[in-house]
Amino acid sequence: MEQLFDYISKRIDLTQEVKEFTQSISKIKKIKKGDVLIKENQIVNKTYFVVEGCLRSYVFDSVGKEHTLQFALKNDWISDYIAIFNNEKSSQTVECISNSTVIEISISEGIDSIFLRFPKIESIHRKNLERNIISLQKRILNQLQLTSLDRYKYFLKQYPEIEKYALNYHIASYLGITQQSLSRLRGSIK
Repeated sequence: MEQLFDYISKRIDLTQEVKEFTQSISKIKKIKKGDVLIKENQIVNKTYFVVEGCLRSYVFDSVGKEHTLQFALKNDWISDYIAIFNNEKSSQTVECISNSTVIEISISEGIDSIFLRFPKIESIHRKNLERNIISLQKRILNQLQLTSLDRYKYFLKQYPEIEKYALNYHIASYLGITQQSLSRLRGSIK
């Protein structure tokens, strides 16, 4: 829990009362590589804070091709926020791509109650959502405006340690290229 408390305390003054309440609504989970936290078509009521390791979210298109949407490393949050905020079943799968430790928080039982009790926590959450929106819009613009080589270079800056966790097809699907193209890009920048 200390890592989550460090994360929060960088944004607000963290009281003992907030710590205790946060602990009461949180669950520390050790998960193994390959474990799935959220499956497509399930009700989503949890969000995850990554303490260590790496997770990713992905979807399948109409022909069954997999597309990685997000990687979550240390101090990142991951869930299917479309499902949560639209109160619908998940369209994404969230899986663990390395042995990881996460802090699981229930949305209805935890997040909503902590916001009511400690409004400053809600402002942290809002800022996180704003950062996610910015990140997603940059990703969309990069897909539209940058060459695959520039997208790959930007990706490496954004996720400098990702290659020790993610498989080639994870990275290629995130970039919207084939694994062969990814190999060529790697060769061109070495």
